[in-house]
Amino acid sequence: MDQPLPVILPGSVAPGRDPLEPKAGRDTVRRHNLSLVLRAVRDAGEITRAGVSARVGLTRAAISSLVEQLLESGFLSESGKTFSGQAGRPGTVLKVARTGVAGIGVEINVDYVSVCVVDLAGTDRVRLVEHLDNRGTPPGQVLHRAAAIAARALTSALEQDLSPVGVALAVPGLVSDGTVREAPNLGWSRVVAEAPFTAALAALCPGLPALPIRSENEANLAALAELWFGGSGRVRTFLYVTGEIGVGGALVLNGELLRGAHGYAGEIGHVVVAPDGPRCRCGSRGCLEQYAGQNALLRAAGVDGCGGADAVTELERRARAGDGRVLDALERAGLMLGRVLAGAVNLFDPDAVVLGGIYRELTPWLMPPAAQELCAGVVSGLWPAAGNRLRPASPAADASRGAAALVVQDVLTDPLSFGTRVVPG
Repeated sequence: MDQPLPVILPGSVAPGRDPLEPKAGRDTVRRHNLSLVLRAVRDAGEITRAGVSARVGLTRAAISSLVEQLLESGFLSESGKTFSGQAGRPGTVLKVARTGVAGIGVEINVDYVSVCVVDLAGTDRVRLVEHLDNRGTPPGQVLHRAAAIAARALTSALEQDLSPVGVALAVPGLVSDGTVREAPNLGWSRVVAEAPFTAALAALCPGLPALPIRSENEANLAALAELWFGGSGRVRTFLYVTGEIGVGGALVLNGELLRGAHGYAGEIGHVVVAPDGPRCRCGSRGCLEQYAGQNALLRAAGVDGCGGADAVTELERRARAGDGRVLDALERAGLMLGRVLAGAVNLFDPDAVVLGGIYRELTPWLMPPAAQELCAGVVSGLWPAAGNRLRPASPAADASRGAAALVVQDVLTDPLSFGTRVVPG
């Protein structure tokens, strides 16, 4: 049985301890409880008021008031009746609204731009992908390209009666305070990303209110998509590794991203595996990226002629056909990947390691050598030679979806801030 979601009561400070913040007022408690109810309905998919009451631990009278407020502001909808088989009137089914609030996620990667619009239920409503070579292109031009694709997605969302309330940018690099500090594979250094994107989107969508913009590392957002929508079940502590042109990583601890002191945690692609190895774009030598990144893997396999998604598809086709050079390249990449993963597992002790990006399609060949290295290198002896602790990511775990869902999470956390017709009760 589901456990009730916690309810924070005003002024609940343990005896003998000083409060860390002011006591919660009525408005604060109501905001919190509105969030509890909205998340309970979203998580259940369909649920009655009585079901919400049992789930969150509030009285039915309180739930009724909160539900009415969420219905009035357009966050919830009602449909039909449900019969419990017990005495009493049937309950009206509550669902999150299919129209209204939505989030836009924009992933800017080296060889493509992906845009996703997600509704309050977490459902993809718009998906646009354009394969573009962004290397060597001025950052402003890349951001304008991305804004143009986002503008098309926004138009499509509005046609579906969705109202996006924000945009999140996913970028492969070190991102902080709206600036891409370093994105070696894009050739970006100290690029202010949010302001130019905002200006470009506003120019492309005249007459629409400006949307708030935030930016984040793309591996972090892909990991959040895996957490929220993926196939990792109840695993809430895992290492997510994504293979693209570069190799990115993110660590989720108890359902929260480990960002590090400056927000730069997870750069696993720049862990050195061979000090005398090839020069990396980051300036070091022998980084994991130089053995298991997309370009390095394609070169080693001899299929780097066509580039982009077509090259990865060709790599997979040749691997299935038993091409010896391709199989050797995949095995070496898997070994190098496994060595780095073993070190990460020793350091952080996650429940699982999830492989995303191009690795998801290549797991039949990458996982055996990587698992071998993990089994040999994890000092606890708790990493089995067989099992599902090393696993491919869910198809839903992509950075643009995670970015869009990040916007929606803000709404779920504090719906009162986004409901135009809602006032504190």
